[in-house]
Formats: sequence, C-alpha cells, structure tokens
Amino acid sequence: MVASIEIKLIASDQIFSIIPLLQTLNSSISEAILHDRLNEMVDQGYQCAGVYSDNKLIGICGLWIITKYYVGKHIEPDNMLILEEHRSKGLGKQLMAWVYDYAKSQGCIASELNCYVTNEKGQQFWENEGYKRIGYHYQRPIEPT
Repeated sequence: MVASIEIKLIASDQIFSIIPLLQTLNSSISEAILHDRLNEMVDQGYQCAGVYSDNKLIGICGLWIITKYYVGKHIEPDNMLILEEHRSKGLGKQLMAWVYDYAKSQGCIASELNCYVTNEKGQQFWENEGYKRIGYHYQRPIEPT
C-alpha cells in the first residue's frame, strides 16, 4: 500500500512536534533549549513546513520570509530534513516544490539558504535544485559581559 503524503505548514501551536526531527540534526542541543528557541523563533516570524506520511511527521523545512537589500523579499529554507528511512523517494524535491509555491504566494522573488561545508549530500541536493554558491556563512560567538 502506498503511503499518503501531505505537505503543509505546521500550526504554531504544534511547532514543538518538530523537536524530535531537529534532534536528529544536532543531538547536542537539549529538548528544553530547542523548546525555548522555537518559542523565540515563532515570535520572530519562523514557520515550518511538515511532510506527513499517513499523518506521521517524516520531514520538515523551516521557513523564514525576509527582505534584504541585495535580493529583495525572499524565502530562506532552514534545517530541511527528511527522516533517513524516507529518503531517496523524491520527497525532498516535493517539499521544495511546495516551498517555492508557498514563496510565490507570499510575494517572494528568490530563495537563499545556508548549508554546512561538511554536508556534501546537502550541497549536491541544493545544487541540483538550482542554487548557486554566492558566499560564505560566518559565525562568531559573543561572550556574555
């Protein structure tokens, strides 16, 4: 039997359902910290698309819609993940097609994202999606005073 796949925005009151998937990306961040950060992120405009197979969450893609002077209004996919046992079935492409349609409906004219330099599979996926490398992502901690 073929599973029923649905892609939709996860309601803000259900946002914590993504925590188990986020922990597969980085198990060093505690559930409590993820809960606190998600609360802040939702307040800052964060949304998340979910991929459901027979009503079970099997994939996510965080979404930020922002405007920057050099690109205009755009969507930024963030921490896109399909659970390992559901990969290589075209779900990532389906999810991104949904994201692009959603972006258009919100008036976005582009999409840009970050991908870790160690994530070679991710880099290949994004390049296959038509993304071009245009820069480097830097990070610096700010020490508390």
